[in-house]
Amino acid sequence: MKSFLNFLTEAKESQAAAQAKKLGYKGDGHGNWLDRSGKVVARTEQGKLKFIDSRRPKGAEQPAAGRQQAAAPVAPPTQAQAPAPLPSQGQAQAPEEQPAEELPPLTVVFGRFNPPTVGHEKLLKSAKRISAGGDIKIYPSRSQDPKKNPLEPSTKIKYMKMMFPEFEESIINDPDMKTIFNVLVTAAEDGYTSVNIVVGSDRQAEFENLAQKYNGDLYTFDLIRVVSAGVRDADAEGVEGMSASKMRKAVVDNDFNSFRKGTPKTLDDADTQALFDAVRQGMSIKKTKVKKESFALWEIAPKYDMKNLRENYIRGKIFRIGDKVQNLNTGLIGEVMRRGTNHIICVTEEGYMYKSWIKDLMEYTEVKMDRMFRTPGKPNTLAGTTGYLKYAMKQTPGSTFGKENLQKGGNSFLDKFINKYRKSKVST
Repeated sequence: MKSFLNFLTEAKESQAAAQAKKLGYKGDGHGNWLDRSGKVVARTEQGKLKFIDSRRPKGAEQPAAGRQQAAAPVAPPTQAQAPAPLPSQGQAQAPEEQPAEELPPLTVVFGRFNPPTVGHEKLLKSAKRISAGGDIKIYPSRSQDPKKNPLEPSTKIKYMKMMFPEFEESIINDPDMKTIFNVLVTAAEDGYTSVNIVVGSDRQAEFENLAQKYNGDLYTFDLIRVVSAGVRDADAEGVEGMSASKMRKAVVDNDFNSFRKGTPKTLDDADTQALFDAVRQGMSIKKTKVKKESFALWEIAPKYDMKNLRENYIRGKIFRIGDKVQNLNTGLIGEVMRRGTNHIICVTEEGYMYKSWIKDLMEYTEVKMDRMFRTPGKPNTLAGTTGYLKYAMKQTPGSTFGKENLQKGGNSFLDKFINKYRKSKVST
């Protein structure tokens, strides 16, 4: 029979293992935990997950024993205490361990940018000022839907780099950065000990509560600062009042002139027209006819039609208990557990709880696209879909892709690949 002490020890170890698995780490069987690259980033000590900090700041104090030894008077060596001989020329000498320099704070921006606007330029310039010469990483979210996120990530990022050339190298196209949690976990793994998160003033409290709540659990930083890029006024003219919601509304209204006011001068008229058309196509709006389902203002720009948004919410048409929803600001996906007057409480699959205002939510559905081309001449690039896999295989030399391959019930390479993908997705 196990002792009570052994029972407690195993319980603690299971807690450490559960936390490590949530972070995507793998154990080596000896108490160490490895990240995706195979690097040891944490270990289990006394039942708790301890992160390895290989970047000790300059001037870090030495152990007490070392300080006492250094402070003690040193007597001249006697003949019996002659100093040890120096290593010969061919003998290797252990290098003196030097403390690694601490990285400066990382400044991150995580946002939808759908579509990017001149208002986002102000956000990025604020991030540059706040970084004070340190690293800046800009992560556009990966969400896509016809009403609130019409541009797919690759298209969105292409126009961002055209509109904001000063930040071209800092705009990162990484499919794994789907939520603010993904961004912070990666930053901690990269060795940053402090981070600045730059957001609009209307989202500062939300990011502050969420980032601080899980510090020491999902990631560990000495300091997390959530900094406002300035006040945004939806009713103001110019940069302060510009938003992606206004841009999407301009597309629905077929108002190119208003749309043009929301883009910086770095984007010429021809490229602005191309962006306008890309948003229109993403919203499934034709030039001569607007589809009814794409016209509801509370769906495409809820902050400009809060009355109808709340009416649909109160009637239980949207965001019901048990529904899956996604927060538009943080990227977090969760199940609705509680409904308030104008907010909901959600829980992610990993068990993390967050609160969202209804204006910052969208109903979440799995993106499915089985065809190889979204439209004639434009291949499907939605990672994780069957259509993208078909297109990738067709472009691969030596691939056995073909019509007969798709018709072999469960025996083809393609079917095995898809089943394996689905199985791994369900298990995670």
